[in-house]
Amino acid sequence: MESSKTIRIFDGATGIVTGGASGIGRALAEELAKRGCEVVLADLQIELAEEVASEIRLSGGKATAVKIEVTDFSAMEQLVQETINRTGRLDYIFNNAGIAIGGNVCHYGIEDWNQIVDVNLRGVINGVQAAYKIMMAQGFGHIVNTASMAGLMVSPGAVAYATTKYGVVGLSLSLRAEAAQMGARVSVLCPGVVRTPILEGMGKYGKMLIDIPPEQMRRMWEKLKPMPPNMFAEKVLNSVASNKAIIIVPSWWKLFWWMNRLSPSLGISLAQRRFQKVQKELGIVQKS
Repeated sequence: MESSKTIRIFDGATGIVTGGASGIGRALAEELAKRGCEVVLADLQIELAEEVASEIRLSGGKATAVKIEVTDFSAMEQLVQETINRTGRLDYIFNNAGIAIGGNVCHYGIEDWNQIVDVNLRGVINGVQAAYKIMMAQGFGHIVNTASMAGLMVSPGAVAYATTKYGVVGLSLSLRAEAAQMGARVSVLCPGVVRTPILEGMGKYGKMLIDIPPEQMRRMWEKLKPMPPNMFAEKVLNSVASNKAIIIVPSWWKLFWWMNRLSPSLGISLAQRRFQKVQKELGIVQKS
């Protein structure tokens, strides 16, 4: 008989997915449910989250939807505690909610910095802080924090986004080393390009600070061969099951990670050239 003090992969497990109403979060929640995990879809878009949870239940899975603001620690703490009270355990928390703000730094206001740091970094911190002590007490649990390839490579034109994602990578790898002796697992998810709403204009809560026609943006992203979200989620959960520290999907994006690790100066140079080419294609003129 399986011990109640052991993480379940994934059948019979309980997991929370922030940002679970759409995009990567939705795909992860649906795949978790397919594998027998009871999922809590936590999102500000509560109507959409409830639709997704209903579809999961109609397909035979277990899912509930909760409206959450990840920047509110007390709300995150309450979500984790209510999940524990109801199910008796917390095997997984996917701190996935995030936003993107596109544009050059000269276009930012300080409010843009505050918003993206609050959601992308503090939101992850809140999820970790709410779940970590619970997992320590259980003796098991897996925290999966969504960063980005922008947290592993040079990303001009997305400086604020990259700042937060580098922070998530550092948090996750450092916590992984600390948590291992207590039986808890920590992974950081670094997606390449996945076919989600963020490709169509930064998503509902993000924004583009420069005017780019949607069709032009779509063509730009298509060059990077976006992966379908259901395929993405399958590959990610296989890596979570294997307790990988850094999960990069699609896997060919590892080439950029390796290059930036082996030669940071080359990574900067290539990113600079690519950035200048994109600026020219988009007709963006830099102020001198």
